Amino acid sequence: QVQLVESGGGLAQPGGSLRLSCAASGFPFSSSVMSWARQVPGKGLEWVSGISCSASMTSYADAVKGRFTISRDNAKNTLYLQMNSLKPEDPALYYCAKAKGWIHIRDPRQYDYRGQGTQVTVSS
Repeated sequence: QVQLVESGGGLAQPGGSLRLSCAASGFPFSSSVMSWARQVPGKGLEWVSGISCSASMTSYADAVKGRFTISRDNAKNTLYLQMNSLKPEDPALYYCAKAKGWIHIRDPRQYDYRGQGTQVTVSS
């Protein structure tokens, strides 16, 4: 049974940091390209970041470039998103997802699996 379980969301102040985790099981995580995406109520899923199987390649949306860092630990089947310098426009439900391949990391329609999400709130 495929499972993607996100954690680490919560409340942070503007300029603060959060670290999201995504525990994966039920599929070959170490050979899977992974993405983080986010969604706010009333809007579609927005791609945030992607990472290749070996972590040799990473990519970021312009909105988070230089502030967020994606990483993975294949030995622990876990994906991470370090979020620094959080802004008022970052609050959303953050999801981890398995993409069909590197060329598909930005397209939520090409995600094989997606977790339930973890809520991020930014407020002073």
